[in-house]
Amino acid sequence: SPQEGDLMSETLAKLKTAVIEGQAVPAKEATEAALAEGIPPGRILMEALVPAMDDVGNRYECGEYFVPEMLISVRAMKEGLKLLKPLLAEADVQPAGRVVAGTVKGDLHDIGKNLVCMMLEGAGFDIVDLGCDVPVEKFVEAAKEGADLVALSALLSTTMPNIKATIEALGEAGLRDKVKIMIGGAPVNDNVAQEYGADGYAADASAAVALARNLAGVTA
Repeated sequence: SPQEGDLMSETLAKLKTAVIEGQAVPAKEATEAALAEGIPPGRILMEALVPAMDDVGNRYECGEYFVPEMLISVRAMKEGLKLLKPLLAEADVQPAGRVVAGTVKGDLHDIGKNLVCMMLEGAGFDIVDLGCDVPVEKFVEAAKEGADLVALSALLSTTMPNIKATIEALGEAGLRDKVKIMIGGAPVNDNVAQEYGADGYAADASAAVALARNLAGVTA
């Protein structure tokens, strides 16, 4: 009945609002309610969580939200995602793509990288987060196990060459044409991405989502 349809979309609207406003408990409850109403987990992800995180990304771009607000929204999104993840796997809902991410060798900064991973997860990507100070071989191993994208981060100009070394190692391992490589961090930019042979550069977490979608051929 049309009324049921309204009820369903009302629950998804509640979930979307809870994530945008960073309300973790209401987000969890709205996800539970949506599942109880029989809304498929893939639809909950694509019609509530992903658009909510897109909205958060837009607010960040406009200067309405800052990193703390984004993190609070991410926390709320994760409450919903925790309930959906096993169900998405069961329902065989394919992720937007698999991303291997990490901060390169010698660099211990991971706040920016963590935020990128969380935003990508909110956009429906499957994330393999290798952490920080990641040796070249570890990126290669993880990419071999299956990845669509490799996301490399460096915050220090001294560790930037390790982005290049990692990209070269992926090439030597015969993986360069199998994965798209995106880079980010304070010292890097579009020119560095071109010089090092990456497929793209993202200035922040919100831009990283747009770039990842573009590289993976996913429409928002």
